[in-house]
Amino acid sequence: MITTLVMESAEAAPAESPNATEQTVLRVLLAMSFSHLLNDTIQSLLPAIYPMLKENYHLSFAQVGLITLTFQATASLLQPLVGFYTDRKPKPYSLSIGMGLTLIGLVLLSRATDYPMILVAAGLVGMGSSIFHPEASRIAHMAAGGRHGFAQSLFQVGGNLGSSLGPLAGLIIVAHGQPAIIWFSFLAALGIYILYRVGGWYRRNLTHHIARSQARQRAAASQRSRRTVVFSVTILLILIFSKYVYLVSLTNYYTFYLIHHFHLTVPQSQLYLFAFLFAVAAGTFFGGPLGDRFGRKYVIWFSILGVAPFSMLLPHVGLAATAVLSVIIGGILSSAFSAILVYAQELIPGKVGLIAGLFFGFAFGISGLSSAALGKLADLTSIEHVFFLCGFLPLIGLITGLLPNLETTRPRAAV
Repeated sequence: MITTLVMESAEAAPAESPNATEQTVLRVLLAMSFSHLLNDTIQSLLPAIYPMLKENYHLSFAQVGLITLTFQATASLLQPLVGFYTDRKPKPYSLSIGMGLTLIGLVLLSRATDYPMILVAAGLVGMGSSIFHPEASRIAHMAAGGRHGFAQSLFQVGGNLGSSLGPLAGLIIVAHGQPAIIWFSFLAALGIYILYRVGGWYRRNLTHHIARSQARQRAAASQRSRRTVVFSVTILLILIFSKYVYLVSLTNYYTFYLIHHFHLTVPQSQLYLFAFLFAVAAGTFFGGPLGDRFGRKYVIWFSILGVAPFSMLLPHVGLAATAVLSVIIGGILSSAFSAILVYAQELIPGKVGLIAGLFFGFAFGISGLSSAALGKLADLTSIEHVFFLCGFLPLIGLITGLLPNLETTRPRAAV
């Protein structure tokens, strides 16, 4: 069904009727959300099989963290460069090329026989991600029709839903062994096909959509000083830091915490991780639309600072309460990124790819560095100590109050 929608939207010329245009835009948004689901399902296979890799290759927590660092480093370092380049010279079919790199990394991971080969495979998956996210975010922005928060959230929810499916895929791989990873290569192949078809829509609509968007955003940008922009971006990056360091503690080490602290089996811990990641996916969608309606600053404030009471309580409760709190945390915290990204895109008009690359790249980079650092800390202390310290990170959300209210300085986008 999704493939049919993509083919229809890619083959259709820009429609004259407003209703027809809105229908085409929605189809493209759904296609990008589904492609994001495929991309992030593949990426989430890595942390989902960490316990298996740790056992099979006799890895330390620090070595497990280095796998994530390798993946996140290739993604984070390249994303801003990809975004900067494609802002100047858009490449409609680069998305399918990026998914091709992901496919190669997946095949290598299924055939890896030693730790260095695992690192190479993780690096290729990261390179695919570095191409996918800036350009995919640009297409979501183009297809928004003025509802940029809604469009970004719809795009993001596909990725987070894909991430939540990783533990379920991990159960299959753990049950059948590392070679079973190649069974999931069909997801990358499907993604290549869909993104190639979307590239046709992208190519035909690029000039019209970007010209209209940049003209509107440049008019709004003239009201904001360079100092305000630099200060606001700095605040946003600090908030991304707090969000993703805490998020990576759960995404990468939640299973180890459950296994060590509550003596669960690997399959049991995967189910708890799935519940957390599904809550992240479910909560993602609301951040953008609520930001469109009430203001992105307030959504950012609530989604980060609002997690603090639950994150600080988490290390001190039993198994059932841990499961409940992790779901609450995932649902609240996940609404932040869409609001932060659209806020930044409105703050710096006409640089959609650069902003997407910068913020996705920074998030990935922080995730990689913190994964390695938290793994080392767990080796030196304990996994429980890591969760205790990370529980205080959402308090950084207090600095959201320093952000300007963009809604008071710009006209409302047409819906």
